[in-house]
Amino acid sequence: MKILVCVSNVPDTTTKITFTDNNTQFNTNGVQFILNPYDEIALSRAIELTDGGKGTVTVINVGEVNTEATIRKALAIGATDAVRINAKAHDAWYVAFQIAQYVKANPFDLILTGRESIDYNGSKVAGMLGELLDLPSVSIIKKLDAADSEATVEREIEGGKEVLTIPYPFVAGAAEGVAEPKIPNMRGIMSARTKPLTVIEPVEVKTFSDIISYETLAPRGQVTLVPAADTAKLVDLLHTEARVI
Repeated sequence: MKILVCVSNVPDTTTKITFTDNNTQFNTNGVQFILNPYDEIALSRAIELTDGGKGTVTVINVGEVNTEATIRKALAIGATDAVRINAKAHDAWYVAFQIAQYVKANPFDLILTGRESIDYNGSKVAGMLGELLDLPSVSIIKKLDAADSEATVEREIEGGKEVLTIPYPFVAGAAEGVAEPKIPNMRGIMSARTKPLTVIEPVEVKTFSDIISYETLAPRGQVTLVPAADTAKLVDLLHTEARVI
């Protein structure tokens, strides 16, 4: 089985987010970047499915040279090889289009993404890949079991869960529950240095969106504690200060 895992280079969740150029550019100074946690879950499951010589796992990233440390971590975790499309990730459409062009020339049995990236939280790439490649696509999966000609996936729906069987090839967006993230060991870290990392140039694609500006969240206000027995005071505060009733 040949599996492709799409990975993103995202700021660590503890990063203090700031912007420059009149709030039009993300300020990367001093920011620690990591492998997107949901992509790491997808990668971990791909490695489990191909363990013992059952296949190969290729990771692909749309990004500039500064993303290679993150790609090498994916190789250290256990991916077979990697591809970097040498372009800044403009938006979900741009990323999906670039990956789709690569897959058209290099088919895979299974394409996995994370449910979303933790920076933009769009959950768009898996669906766009399915459309661009004319393949079945399912998000957000909580379980993935593979057989010879098809896979069984499980996803949560309102009031229960949905179980689907899907023939290969298909695209899936993985969420927590699909696998436990793997921690690279020393052997993996050492071998990652010599695993193939192919850099290819992007194809030209029309863009449909531009970021006008960013905004940071307003600082949290003060909290007023009200004794549980003092419902009259609570109602009064909700009416006079919060003005929600």
